[in-house]
Amino acid sequence: MLSIEEIRKIFCEHGNVMRTADLVASKIYYADIQKLLNDDHIEKIKRGYYHLVDLENLSEANIINHLFPEAVLCLDTALFYYGYSDRTPSKWHLAVDKDIKKSRLEIDYPFIKPYFLEPHILKIGITEGEIDHNKVRIYDKDRTSCDCLKYMGKMDKEVFNKAIQSYIRDEKKNISNLLNYAKQLRVLKKVKDLIGVWL
Repeated sequence: MLSIEEIRKIFCEHGNVMRTADLVASKIYYADIQKLLNDDHIEKIKRGYYHLVDLENLSEANIINHLFPEAVLCLDTALFYYGYSDRTPSKWHLAVDKDIKKSRLEIDYPFIKPYFLEPHILKIGITEGEIDHNKVRIYDKDRTSCDCLKYMGKMDKEVFNKAIQSYIRDEKKNISNLLNYAKQLRVLKKVKDLIGVWL
């Protein structure tokens, strides 16, 4: 079996997430995989996928990026990122294409909550953020606020109220974007009723 340093280097070249086929191609076979699991050098994410236990970068964002590069961080995850919520989400909230293969979402770690969207809705308001030194796709503040209004019936009331008040007070909000997104997401009336009165 290769040394741990060599295995770390191989994982590093694959962004710390590898499939069984990648491991075998790198001459890391079944018995080696089992030993690496038992010795806590790697962890199984889902069937056929493993990530390196990197004590210097234990970021779940890195795993999310590799498993779902096309997904967009949304709702509770985005609210926490922007400081609109002080509750650390227990799951990563991800917006994904409604036609995504559902088996891809069956992962043991990290915990995720997917939202299935039409492709043209999925791409509205995407921007780039950074979590634990990992670049991420995330909805901007204006799109996130529209999503709160769209899913307000399913959100915790306290989280919802804090999110909307935080957006209203945010000097970097973009009302033009908000209204544009609201029209496309069909929440324009809610925006005018619940946010418009404060602007």
